[in-house]
Amino acid sequence: MKKALGMLVLLVVVAALTSLAGEGFLSAYNLENLCRRTALFGILAIGAGLVIMAGGIDLSTGSVVCLSGCLLPWLLVEQGWSEPAAVATVLGAGIAIGLFQGGLVAWGRLQPFLVTLCGLLFYRGVARGFTADQTQGFQGGYDGLRTLATGRIPIPGLTDLEAFDGPAAFAIPAPVVSLVAIVVLAAFLLRFTVWGRWLLATGRNPEAAAYSGVPVRWVTLSAFVSGAALSAYGGMLFVLDVGSAQPADFGNFYELYAIAAAVLGGCSLRGGEGSVVGIVVGAALLQVLRNTITLVEWIPDNLEYAVLGAVILVGVLADELVRRYSRRRGRRLAEDRTSEA
Repeated sequence: MKKALGMLVLLVVVAALTSLAGEGFLSAYNLENLCRRTALFGILAIGAGLVIMAGGIDLSTGSVVCLSGCLLPWLLVEQGWSEPAAVATVLGAGIAIGLFQGGLVAWGRLQPFLVTLCGLLFYRGVARGFTADQTQGFQGGYDGLRTLATGRIPIPGLTDLEAFDGPAAFAIPAPVVSLVAIVVLAAFLLRFTVWGRWLLATGRNPEAAAYSGVPVRWVTLSAFVSGAALSAYGGMLFVLDVGSAQPADFGNFYELYAIAAAVLGGCSLRGGEGSVVGIVVGAALLQVLRNTITLVEWIPDNLEYAVLGAVILVGVLADELVRRYSRRRGRRLAEDRTSEA
């Protein structure tokens, strides 16, 4: 939680500096767009964070986003399925992917890195296969379903008088509602249920957890299922937001943003540690940094991935330094108690 608070302070500082250096940062349009993007990537990051807390890693997030983002309009438009059937099928596909990957890790004893790296290639290949590499879209229809991603909830009495086209109302993007619901559920499960304690115990030391009676394999499986299901749901929201998906590049590098947000938000890559609220703060920080690169003229746009890579590296280094300090402090305290005895 302390790391999450540190990231929150950094988020406020970056936002303040960007508002001074970049024109339009505090406009209603930009803030609403930031909230929308933070919510979409935050959903993916929570899924990635749950896997990391369990001691794993999921590199297939972007490809699952691609698969679900292409599958939904393909089922609706090309195959003529009903909206409930198409949505249920896409979510079911995400759960099936989680069961497959989690099963290979838990019972096949394969490395999560290798399993999900193969998934990264396989799921995008499947999407390119059944779509014949053609862009999938909603053909101007399904407006009701698309409100899950494009809807806005106006805030009465709050307007942006500096908008370029006249006063504009501030509004809460619909994906924020989904994010809040997922955050509340995930935080409750982690903090107040046995499953949450089992998940963190599995991430810290799976052997010790197993000796303590924790069903480590089932907990690992549930983490991968949760991560893949959230990736599939996030993929649907992404395609509902933009209206179309090209299987060759839809969702590219989204696993980078998800893992980076989780690490910045306090998830240790060694597992057993993390905060759902911290993950959302990490996702928000990444989106503000992307926005800063866009708005501040003296930062070249083509440095986006370099900046993100540097941020991830700083997060990993900070995590390692904190762990080393904690270990040294723990040893000193143990030595002091021994000497006093």
